[in-house]
Amino acid sequence: MLLLLLLLLLLLLLLLLLLLLRLLLLLLLLLLLLLLLLLLLLLIIIIIIILLLLLLLLLPLLLLLLRLLLLLLLLLQLILLLQQLLLLLLLVVLVMLLHCYCYYYYS
Repeated sequence: MLLLLLLLLLLLLLLLLLLLLRLLLLLLLLLLLLLLLLLLLLLIIIIIIILLLLLLLLLPLLLLLLRLLLLLLLLLQLILLLQQLLLLLLLVVLVMLLHCYCYYYYS
């Protein structure tokens, strides 16, 4: 009976040891994952810094492209304004034609 109790106690200790080992392995895995995330964060920061430096180098070109874009938008606005003026002129001509038609028709 005592031998059986000792065996049971030994098995319980073994299970407890395995559980502690498992917890230790999980903790180690968690630490490795944290380290991996920190390295990934460092890599992302380095990439962002490199991209910002490239952006600073390409800033004059970007400004030139922005100016060209603004000029194109102004040209488009001018074209739309001319189109509106032509439509207004067409409307005036149509009203004058209608007036002439009505004047000759009713006189």
